[in-house]
Order: sequence, then structure tokens, then C-alpha cells
Amino acid sequence: MTYTTQELIRILDRELQENWKGRRIVLSSNKRINDPVVAKALNMERVSKVFAYQDFRHQIHEYQQQHQVSAILWRSCSFKQQTIRYPETHNQLLPISGDKKILMQAKDSILNFWHEVTVGMNFWLVNAPGSNHKNRHQKITSDYVGKLVQQTEWAEIDATRTEVYLGLCWGDPAEYRYQWAKPKSGCDRIVASVDRPSQIKI
Repeated sequence: MTYTTQELIRILDRELQENWKGRRIVLSSNKRINDPVVAKALNMERVSKVFAYQDFRHQIHEYQQQHQVSAILWRSCSFKQQTIRYPETHNQLLPISGDKKILMQAKDSILNFWHEVTVGMNFWLVNAPGSNHKNRHQKITSDYVGKLVQQTEWAEIDATRTEVYLGLCWGDPAEYRYQWAKPKSGCDRIVASVDRPSQIKI
């Protein structure tokens, strides 16, 4: 019997808990850090826990590829009495072939939901070029959002009681969350709010 996506997530969660309880260690941690000065400065017990979890997660990723177990989860987002159900990759699983197509197929419905629930709201680009940690948001127009949408392969959405968050993503679903992957892969984050957006990290 092949494990499902949900079962693999539960297995990873349990393994992470076991790691942080100190029940999993990697004895060769210092050998994995090439710089002896850095190795001395680090808490090797904590480093060992990180390596142990990474090794386990790598085995899960190999299992996913071997058995073609998707990294896709289905989430719901509600705002202004409207709800959308959409796919999203789990951040600890490895997207397999076919997962990106599922993400891309949901793009139009996510964007339609975004347009319906953000009427009359202002838009802000998160971590815009030239922004700093104190002022992470740059106000943008709906036309500018439209330009970003044209460069997008798939979309993500989330909401609080007063704000809606849109992710406009492209590239490799396994790498798009990381800054080092740009410009090949990435995700532009936009906040819709009536006033200035909160400082919630998205």
C-alpha cells in the first residue's frame, strides 16, 4: 500500500518532533561542515538534529518520486462571505511531475476570486525592489497587478479578516519560495487592504 500525501505529512511532522526531542541524531555532523571554525562556533547537538531531519526528508522525497505521491494539498480561503478551494504544494514535500500542471489549472479561478473580493481595496507589493525591512510594502495599481499576472504561471491566495494575500508564482514549484531561485523561479506577493497593510510576513 502506498502512503498518501496526508500520511507523508503526518510522518514528517512526527519525525520533526522526534528530532527536536533529541531522539534522532547524526553522529557525523561535524564532518558535514567543511569549515572547522564554523563547526566550533555551532551547537553541534542542534546541527545534528537538523541533519537528521534533512536526511529523513530526503528519503521521503525519494519515496514520493518512486511512487508518484503528489505534494499537492487542497486548501480553502474565505473572504467577504466567499470561499475558494485551491491547490498548494506542501513546503516539506517535493512536487512531482504533474503537480505544476494542477497548480496552473487553478490560476484563473484564484484570480477571479481575487478580483471579486478585492473591489475597492488598495494593492501593495511586498518586498518591492528598494524596500527595506521597516517599509516592506510598495503601493501599486491594478494595472501593475495585471502586468505581474501576465508573467505568472500559477497563483496562491490567503486571507485574514481584513486583508487578502495573492502570490503570483513561476518556475520550479520545488524552488519558487527561495530568494536564491530568482529570477528562474519565484513568487511576487501582493496584499489587498483598505488602508496600509499590516506587517504580517507572507
